[in-house]
Amino acid sequence: MTYVVNDKCIRCKYMDCVEVCPVDCFYEGENMLVIHPDECIDCGVCEPECPAEAIKPDTVPGLEKWITLNAEYAKQWPNITIKRDAPADAKEWDGVEGKEQYFSDKPGEGD
Repeated sequence: MTYVVNDKCIRCKYMDCVEVCPVDCFYEGENMLVIHPDECIDCGVCEPECPAEAIKPDTVPGLEKWITLNAEYAKQWPNITIKRDAPADAKEWDGVEGKEQYFSDKPGEGD
């Protein structure tokens, strides 16, 4: 089992999870984070830290697309190990349904 970031992270990109991850397995895109499945040690400390509830175990049904997306973009985006501020409008996007259409494949800043 590993953990996976889903569409609830898009345009929120809170980084509380980055701060608690003991193995630094988060990678940053322009408007969301992903978890590298080969680096995640399944400790679960990130899941309760996400204000948007965007992190779930990969055993949750319906996450297949997000499991694939996390694996793909963790190989392309820069690693992030330091929590930075969320986007200024993150709270406006938190809880919005259908954010998948706003996904960006552009990399983030990283560390």
